[in-house]
Amino acid sequence: MNDIQEETLLQAKHVGVSCDGKNILHDISFTLKKGEIVSIVGPNGAGKTTLLKAILDLQSITQGRIERQAGLRVGYMPQKCPIDPILPLRVIDFLQMGQQGCIHILKDLNIEHLKYSAMQSLSGGEHQRVLLARALLHQPNLLVLDEPAQGVDLNGQAELYQIIADIRDKTQCGIIIVSHNLQIVMEKTDYVICLQQHICCHGKPEAVSSDPAFIKLFGQLPGLALYTHAHDHHHDMHGDIKDTES
Repeated sequence: MNDIQEETLLQAKHVGVSCDGKNILHDISFTLKKGEIVSIVGPNGAGKTTLLKAILDLQSITQGRIERQAGLRVGYMPQKCPIDPILPLRVIDFLQMGQQGCIHILKDLNIEHLKYSAMQSLSGGEHQRVLLARALLHQPNLLVLDEPAQGVDLNGQAELYQIIADIRDKTQCGIIIVSHNLQIVMEKTDYVICLQQHICCHGKPEAVSSDPAFIKLFGQLPGLALYTHAHDHHHDMHGDIKDTES
């Protein structure tokens, strides 16, 4: 039992968020464990950003609770970080750390050669890797990535998600990814949560990709095995399924 508790980084238990009488999120329950990649997908307005803010303790929840492992170190990568074009800011300055620590991370992400480059001169893919480097500075146990491939071309997306998977393998941190890049992110994830104010389906990528609720939102993704599960249930905090009857 203690081993299970040590492996669990975060648990959302029946989390709800309401604003002005409107439910933004309802009954969200899931568990993130050490070394696990969980991807959150959903259409615009599904509540993905609100859920991330709640996980980061930047959004008050009105129902349920979120439990975090004691001493949890969190690294956060935003969708983008606009830099004033006239601000003389180099990559190494942006990381706000002594060169030695920065260089180690930049090497791991294959962008050491950019250390003295101006932030404004970076390509979309380079910019995102620098944001990822910043999220890794304090050796997080939990890495939260909001649309990490924003502004990156298709080949760059595949490479970036492979780097993220390699980080998980090397550090055994838990990773939460919000993404619209469904095909690529689902190939690199362990568990998928499909969000539409509530969890409409969840599970392994092969299962979720062919679930009727997922297909209704996104269509059929090629190259993943077919699997369907029923929806006469709700999701508990362990991701298990409980039957419900009206």
